[in-house]
This record gives sequence, structure tokens and C-alpha cells, in this order.
Amino acid sequence: MDGNPFKPTAGKMPPVLVGRQLIIEDFREALRDGIGAPGRIMLVTGQRGFGKTVMLTEFRKIAKSEGWLTISETASDGLVDRLALALDPQDGLRVAGAQLSPAISAGGLGSLSLGGITVSHEMAPLTLRTAMDHCLAGKRTKKGKGVLITIDEMQSASREDIVAIATAVQHVIAQSDESDIAERDKRGVAIVFAGLPSMVNELVNNNTTTFMRRAMQRELANVSVPEVRDAYVKTIGESGMDIDKDVADQAARISQGYPYMIQLVGYYVWRSARRRNARSIELQDIRQGEHDALTEFVQAVCAPAIDGLGASERIFLRAMAESSGQSGFGAAGMAKISDIVSASRHSRSWVNKYRAILLRDRIIEVAGHGYVTFAIPHLREYIMSVG
Repeated sequence: MDGNPFKPTAGKMPPVLVGRQLIIEDFREALRDGIGAPGRIMLVTGQRGFGKTVMLTEFRKIAKSEGWLTISETASDGLVDRLALALDPQDGLRVAGAQLSPAISAGGLGSLSLGGITVSHEMAPLTLRTAMDHCLAGKRTKKGKGVLITIDEMQSASREDIVAIATAVQHVIAQSDESDIAERDKRGVAIVFAGLPSMVNELVNNNTTTFMRRAMQRELANVSVPEVRDAYVKTIGESGMDIDKDVADQAARISQGYPYMIQLVGYYVWRSARRRNARSIELQDIRQGEHDALTEFVQAVCAPAIDGLGASERIFLRAMAESSGQSGFGAAGMAKISDIVSASRHSRSWVNKYRAILLRDRIIEVAGHGYVTFAIPHLREYIMSVG
């Protein structure tokens, strides 16, 4: 029997990218369709645990197989500086406006010791643009290919970094349009941003980055129960363990199609059977797996989702949880807006304001006229449990 085939660790590639084939094909086609293909600038959004980091890993894997150079980054202080150096390791520090701090070791550049690089906000777009130009003109990129840049946790990026990146990419595209090089030989830049749903508001609605409105936007959604069931049957079978289709269906329903929960349920159900030295997953493994998966899901997804909200959003969600009238884990619960008004002891306009904010950030969903429900499984139960 092989080891546990499920990989719930953050960013770890799962054995099956269930429910994600369309977005994968969108990206693959964009690389092949040439400069100007919408999928070469892509915004991938989704809640925590929806597999955004996994998608970026898959995109880089595809790009490498197509002959592209790939660069992986996570949004944090110094993002543009790191991108410039990754794009142009040889000359990335010899750019206008760069200042060097005391020497530090520079990974990937042999024994050379370099200072920390700091670029002013005013010079950042020019710095990154120059680095992109050098990268596409050099030997690191191939004719007809280019460089793929993936940036995770984009909601943490500063406005200045967003502007610098957008300006540089727009320049590369415009410069390519003006070139007399044959289309099939042009080298280009593909860039994929991943982050929470609120990221779209910053990237798309920023007046300085309006060209991103033409980017391909893909939101990672829940996977259908039948797709999850079939993935369980296939993945578990290939690992040397058996599972009945009806048992797999129960496991799929527990996951509610939430990508991270799919991996958690699969992992703990499989582990339960192995600990029994069994070759087949039974109902007792489903019960044990549900308990273990739920415990970890609440800590990894529900708690951070609430911790990242303001006081008013928390008041709304508490009132919504109290108004939903549901009990027991697994029931998302529906709440009537008028009941939330009463439970929150705030005005209808106040409730409507924070309803709109929580809908935008995909914490809640519309569940019919005048009703909302939780978008994250088990979130209601977590809110009720923490008081």
C-alpha cells in the first residue's frame, strides 16, 4: 500500500486537482496563444483553503513544460525589489534610483556579496520595467516564450508595488505591439496574481491599473459533490485502498466541496483505515475522519477568517449566526436580513452596509431574497462556540 495520497498541507500539490481543469486549460491556452491573450494576465481569487497557492504551483509547472522561465513571489515588503533581482540577476542592482545597504549574502549569485536593495516608489516602475526588458532580451528566455511571474497573497501588496508591476507589464505589452518581430518569435510576460476576493477591488478599480480590467478573472469555487466523490474513489483506489462509492459519497458530502476540506477529509479517513490495518475504508473511518478534519479546518480556516475582520463585521456575523436557527456542525444556516437587524440591534442601513462588505469578501452568500448564508463551511458553529 502506498502512503497517504491526500495532501492538506498549505500549498502542497494534491494528487488530483479536482474541479480545476477549466482554469488550467485557460492558462495553458494563453501561453500558446501569444502576446495579448487575456489569460497571460490573470487574477485568481478564493477564500482561504481554496487552493490558490496550489494553482500557482500548477501554472509554473505548466509554464516550465512549455519552455518558459518562471518566478515565484509572495506579496510583502520589498516585492518589486525582489522581482527586479529575480528577473535580472546580473544587472538588477545597477538600476536608476537603487540604494545599497550594508552587504548581505545573495542567494543564487555564487559567492558574490551584495547589499540590500531599496528602490524609491518613484523609480520602482522604471526599475522593474528595465529588469523585464533585460530578462526578455537575454539568454534566460527562449524565442517565442517568455517569463511567468506568479505572486501569491496579493491582498498584502502595497499600492506602490501594484502600480509598479502594472506599469512594467503594460510597457512590455505595448513594446511588443510596436516590434516588427514575427508574432511566433516574440517573448512575453505572463503574470498571475492570487489572493483573497478583496484583492480584485484594489487591482481592478485602481485608476492607475485600469488595464487589469482586461485581465482574466477566475474565482476558485466549491467543487460539486459528485466530482469530489469520484476523485475520492479514484485517488483512494490508486493508493491501494478500497472505498465503496456510497461511502465515498458520504465523505464528499462532509467536505461540502470546500477544497481544503476535501483534502482534510480524505487524509483523515484514509489514515483511520490504515490505523486499523484495513484495506478498505468503512463508515467508522468516515466518522473518525470527519471529527479530525473538522477540528483542523476550524483552526486553519474559520478562526483566521474571523480574526481578519473588523468589530462591525463580527457583530453582523454573530447576529447572523444567532438568527440562522441551525445547530450542529455541517449546517451552513440561512438567516433572514430582518432577523439580523433585530439581533444586531443596529439599523437596517447598518446591516445592509456590512452585508455588502461580507458578500464582497465571500464570507457570506445570498441565499434567496432577503436571506444570507455562510460561504465557509462550519463558520456558524465556530462563531457560536467562541461566544
